Amino acid sequence: MDNRRDRPAGKSRGRASSSAPQQPQGPQGVWGRRPGPSQAHDPAQQYGPPPSFGRSVRPTVPTAASAGDQRPPGVDRPAPPPSTVAPVGGGGDAASSSAAGRGAMRGRRMVNPDILNSRPVHVKASKKGSGGNPIKLQANFFKILSAPDWCLKQYRVDFAPEEDRLMVRKGLVRIHKEALGIYIFDGTLLYTVNRYQCTKTEAWELFSERQSDNTQIRISIRLVGEMTKGDPTYPQFYNIIARKGLEHLQLKLVNRDYYDPRASVNIHEFGLQLWPGYQTSIRQHERDVLMSCEITHKVMRQETIYHVLQRVRNQCRGGDVHVSCKAAVLNSRVMTDYNNNTYRIDDIDFSRSPQSTFLFGKDKVPTTYIQYYEAKHGITIRDVKQPLLASRSDQRDRRAGQDEIIYLIPELCRTTGLTDEMRNDYKLMAALAKHTRVNPDRRIDKLLMFNRRLQGTSAVVQEFKQWNLKLDTNLIEIPARVLPPENIIFGASRESATQSADWTKHFRCSRLIVCNRLSDWILLVPESVRRGEAQNFVSNIIKAGQGMSFFVSQPRVIDMRRDYASDYTDELERILSRSTPQLVCCVAPRSRADIYASVKKKCCVDRPVPSQVILAKNLASKGAMSIATKVAIQMNCKIGGAPWTMDFGMAGLMVVGFDVCHDPNQRGTDFGALVATLDRGMTRYFSAVTPHRDNEELSNEFSMNMVKALRKYSEMNNGCLPARIIVYRDGVGEGQIPHVLNHEVNHLNEALARVYGGRPETVKMTFIIVTKRINTRLFYNRRDNPPPGTVVDDVITNPWRYDFFIVSQCVRQGSVSPTAYNVIQDNAGLDVSALQRLTFQLTHMYFNWSGTVRVPAPCQYAHKLAFLVSQSIHRSPSAHLESLLYFL
Repeated sequence: MDNRRDRPAGKSRGRASSSAPQQPQGPQGVWGRRPGPSQAHDPAQQYGPPPSFGRSVRPTVPTAASAGDQRPPGVDRPAPPPSTVAPVGGGGDAASSSAAGRGAMRGRRMVNPDILNSRPVHVKASKKGSGGNPIKLQANFFKILSAPDWCLKQYRVDFAPEEDRLMVRKGLVRIHKEALGIYIFDGTLLYTVNRYQCTKTEAWELFSERQSDNTQIRISIRLVGEMTKGDPTYPQFYNIIARKGLEHLQLKLVNRDYYDPRASVNIHEFGLQLWPGYQTSIRQHERDVLMSCEITHKVMRQETIYHVLQRVRNQCRGGDVHVSCKAAVLNSRVMTDYNNNTYRIDDIDFSRSPQSTFLFGKDKVPTTYIQYYEAKHGITIRDVKQPLLASRSDQRDRRAGQDEIIYLIPELCRTTGLTDEMRNDYKLMAALAKHTRVNPDRRIDKLLMFNRRLQGTSAVVQEFKQWNLKLDTNLIEIPARVLPPENIIFGASRESATQSADWTKHFRCSRLIVCNRLSDWILLVPESVRRGEAQNFVSNIIKAGQGMSFFVSQPRVIDMRRDYASDYTDELERILSRSTPQLVCCVAPRSRADIYASVKKKCCVDRPVPSQVILAKNLASKGAMSIATKVAIQMNCKIGGAPWTMDFGMAGLMVVGFDVCHDPNQRGTDFGALVATLDRGMTRYFSAVTPHRDNEELSNEFSMNMVKALRKYSEMNNGCLPARIIVYRDGVGEGQIPHVLNHEVNHLNEALARVYGGRPETVKMTFIIVTKRINTRLFYNRRDNPPPGTVVDDVITNPWRYDFFIVSQCVRQGSVSPTAYNVIQDNAGLDVSALQRLTFQLTHMYFNWSGTVRVPAPCQYAHKLAFLVSQSIHRSPSAHLESLLYFL
């Protein structure tokens, strides 16, 4: 049963009650084993219907606020602060926001990453760089023209007995809106200009009666603190008001974002539905408070999980239907239409069905899921024998009172998002792109239309007016600079990357900067692949290599009778147990993850040797020569070569990239990959990747692998350690920044101090957090994207950070999103302009692409390595490969 918002509650919701007798299994049904007649869950708390949240208990609830002695107990009448106008109107609710949502104050108090002052001392005066051509851009931000500037009181609100449903909590508080005065309540924190007669330790208690079960609920209100306009946390309040405005637009809240199902777009050919939506955030930026607004979309599939299970069952011939069903839906995300909540499917419980029972309500009445959904939502479940889906809640939800296991009805769950098979369907992705890949001119029109919708909805206008919040009608304009195109250095020439940041055309006539001879390599070809096509492709590789001065000899071709993953593993073991070639190349008949994983496991762990996997369809495609050129470059890199370099102008510099990827096969295990440069031209690399289960392990492994990288650097540079170290750290969420600063950086400083034999502050290290997934969009001349090399370091930046944005790629379709860089430690001695240019240069050094990428190359390499290990290998690769780019 889906019980996140309106669930029957209990300590172990969703688990079988220990007091319930074990029921015998019924006969075999269409879903496998038929559940017994009365499998019970643990007791559950009863909820009333959403419109009737409760009623005030008169003897203990203050009366309406009025002047003089008729003022309700517990309320001091506030005087408006100087030069302000007190808000008017009644109390209000707001959706739980990321800034101050439910549970925000539970447990240890967290540092708000938005206001964590990580700006180094030497850029306190200015963090703006220089150089390049100045241009004017627009960004997807609206300026807040006027905003509340009075002193706000912040109160924590608790309920006893606990009430987990957000809407019910708000309803129970709303009963007392006359006593509370004007307020904003997000489910846990209440903001108001009123001062109540309570303190941080002594609560003001109100009482409401929940009509559904006539339970009296005690509402305890405690003072948390005060906020003034200059307080860095003040924008949290703005966000709550803004989200309340979105509610007035009749949008649907799905997780933390608002979507408009009424404007949905059906793509019937692929059974998909797109919901357009908005992501908004109000923050203090460099000088002004700005509201960012991003146009987003949610992909909904028109079929339910029930349809998926039915299809799998009908297609299953002689196999285990349970195994096949689980393979089809486990780890997928679903949404329940009756409350718009999303869940990840962790298991299918074939022993349960809608006929199974749980103990419901205060009286612990045995209730079936059929009865519950009929009474609670007016939903009639059609197939009473379908199995139940199991979703495991995360730690944060469990701390907030959520059950560990949540049960869902398949026919009430719609799948969301795209499968890997869908992502590989070119026609499907092209159909989606028509609606989601919005060019700058259309995106600007949509943003301005959204603004007009806000300003033209009376309920929103009234909400904003009572809090003295006014929004500009135009997008903000910002200054920017465009760095000049960089030069790419080949073996015997120097070519400009041009304004498009693409140098593909120079490959066939330019010698690679570092060329190794590939004289001993093996090609595995299954019988299902035409031998002639494989031979022609090898000839193309040899020809392409010759044009780049990369010598490739004929391979030893091994024919395979079959193309199962185990056949590749067995053949590789037979070959590699006798000799170790420079490289192994395997032809796969089609895109199959099992074949790729088996090859990589064998060649990265058991028998370490660089490996290449090529799809059979690429052997004789129209672009076979172009593909062969790219494969030849990859092969050269994997055996220690490099295609190009750049003039970085700095000796003794080591650049490090670090990223983390989750392992879907090992719950709770992540892999952190470190990739570090070893030479001045950034052509030689060291890599290490290790698993971790928590942040403390991550910090330890990060610093340990950094020490290994320093030893390798010293070995490659005549015993010299780098004079400067610049770390680009990817994979950091906003809420993780304090931990990264206080733990990862400190661990690195201590480890470096031990290696360098000095104090931590003497080590010259710059640590930069790299963020790709941001909602910032930049527009040039209204209809264009900014060119590669565009740097933004003012207006939309954070005043408490040393941060900047860089557009490194040429984007011709859709609207470009820059990459954000947040420098949280900097004592390497580089000025702002030099660091920005170096960062842009490094986006040219990813050898898998003859153009710029979104992040510095060491960061991209680290992501590539972490992804390979977490998705395919699931263990740390052999140290024998650590000096090669074997993971390209």
